[in-house]
Amino acid sequence: MTLITETMEPDTRERILVVAERLFRELGYQKTTVGDIAKALHMSPANVYRFFDSKKAIHEGVARILMGEVEVAAQAIMAKPGPATPRLRELLSTIHRMNSERFVGDSKLHEMVEIAMEESWEVCVAHMQTVVESIAGVVAQGVASGEFEAQDVPLTALCICQGMMGYFHPQMIAQAVNKPKPHAPIEQMIDFLLVGLATRKHS
Repeated sequence: MTLITETMEPDTRERILVVAERLFRELGYQKTTVGDIAKALHMSPANVYRFFDSKKAIHEGVARILMGEVEVAAQAIMAKPGPATPRLRELLSTIHRMNSERFVGDSKLHEMVEIAMEESWEVCVAHMQTVVESIAGVVAQGVASGEFEAQDVPLTALCICQGMMGYFHPQMIAQAVNKPKPHAPIEQMIDFLLVGLATRKHS
């Protein structure tokens, strides 16, 4: 019985998160209750609370899944063979595209991200750290191949991430769409960063 229970529990947690994400998209995070999630799963709210001690914990679980998908895509690009320059371009463009599609085009998910940044900042910090590590991996490969010049790879990766923040951060992406201000196209920003990384000829 114990083995069956241990096997079922991760499946139940996953089902709760899948349903919660769907309801957050349909109803919005604020309007979705634990009771709504339980009803959709044909279980009692008390059973949901066996797996998550609060609605905030469910929210954090959903946020981790969505951010984790971006992290997996970034790590896959980092692990690809070939020159580092096109892979870094692809990596930065992919993060921007995924965040735009997921969080900006969907107002309900955008609301969820805003709340995550207010209530679950540690989840966002861990996500950005993983993104920086993926960027650092490609930069390190570029340094090894002679494509890039960087004395401090982790610091360089952090600078690149900060330079791309307007293209990564869901709220800043949304502001650029809804309240247009002078804003360089992402391709030009990536070109600018790549020029800063390029190996210089030393006389």
